[in-house]
Amino acid sequence: MSSGQTMVEKILAAKAGKDKVVPGELVNIRVDLALGNDITAPVAIKVFEKFNLERVFDPEMIVLVPDHFTPNKDIASAGQVKLLRDFARKYNIPHYFEVGRMGVEHALLPEQGLIRPGMVIIGADSHTCTYGAIGAFATGVGSTDLAVAMAVGEAWFKVPSTLRFEYEGRLQEWVSGKDLILYTIGKIGVEGARYRAMEFAGPVIDSLSMDGRLTMANMAIEAGGKCGYMQPDQITFDYLKNRVNKDYTPVYSDSDAIYEKVYTYDVSDLEPQIAFPPSPDNVKPVSKAAGVKLDQVVIGSCTNGRIEDLRVAAEVIKGKRVHPSVRLLVIPATQLIYRQALEEGLLSAFIDAEAAVSTPTCGPCLGGHMGILAAGEKALATTNRNFVGRMGHPESEVYLSGPAVAAASAVAGEIVHPKEVM
Repeated sequence: MSSGQTMVEKILAAKAGKDKVVPGELVNIRVDLALGNDITAPVAIKVFEKFNLERVFDPEMIVLVPDHFTPNKDIASAGQVKLLRDFARKYNIPHYFEVGRMGVEHALLPEQGLIRPGMVIIGADSHTCTYGAIGAFATGVGSTDLAVAMAVGEAWFKVPSTLRFEYEGRLQEWVSGKDLILYTIGKIGVEGARYRAMEFAGPVIDSLSMDGRLTMANMAIEAGGKCGYMQPDQITFDYLKNRVNKDYTPVYSDSDAIYEKVYTYDVSDLEPQIAFPPSPDNVKPVSKAAGVKLDQVVIGSCTNGRIEDLRVAAEVIKGKRVHPSVRLLVIPATQLIYRQALEEGLLSAFIDAEAAVSTPTCGPCLGGHMGILAAGEKALATTNRNFVGRMGHPESEVYLSGPAVAAASAVAGEIVHPKEVM
């Protein structure tokens, strides 16, 4: 009988000090990195202070990123961030990222070289699963779990079983990692991978850029996944080369690893995908979205605010104007991406098209600020969620897409395939 292990099982076994773990087993795990933001970390900090400890377990393993309501939108959000700032100073935490240095957390941490293959990363934010694209076990936890990890350096998990997703064929022009993950969620549903690890593989993944991989792993949670990941390869190592200055050992699934289920998709004919309201699994090809008029388009977030996303959007929009009935918001995910987009002329393309370009923030994605929808308004966003009221009024609607479709639709005033405006 097969006795192979998946990448996730191997990482969890190593961090639990075991030779092997099996799905369903409860394990205590040594945590390499613990992340909190300006919404979730204040709760964790208040719990931590009740422990009456003189120090955190390891200042280097804690990362605090104020990105949701920042730059501070009001007095309450300023107070939340002050809690983070004061905590970081009190316990000498080096990885506190202030406004001007910060970015959207799940774009920032890989960029800063804080993520390495084989790590265990927990974050009090559901999209922490993003880091699986680099070959780590990364998952979202509650704020109390974050508090405990800051105190003792550990967390406990039930070992997830693994679903393997193999993508075959070749992607058409304008089809990206965002379309692959939307298509997958559309196929299996928002609970299709509930508490499972999602292993993304196959020739299409092998040739997918790191930005595309990060996008796919980011939305594993939208399928209910405990984590999503790609096994490290040369694309991973090239990405890490000038970022990571610590040693790491890549971990790989065995050839005889046991998967709960294997899904195989030929994506050669895949169109750009659109998630219709009110759920990320209500997915249709862009050709079925014709005629959906828009009030707002958002390009950004931890899903699609990276440099590749901005390049694609700028290519579509260059020399054109945003439709008079549409507001286009472009939010580079980090300061570095912002600067790169500036130097490459991407921001000029957006501004010439009459888009609003923002400093890094999660802002509109969670209905926080910088782009709230009124009753009856419709938005197309490169974000990850479109539940009722996600971006504002409960009677507004959010559609999800990749950056190419978002840019094209901002020009057309309605959801269209990029080829319609090129």
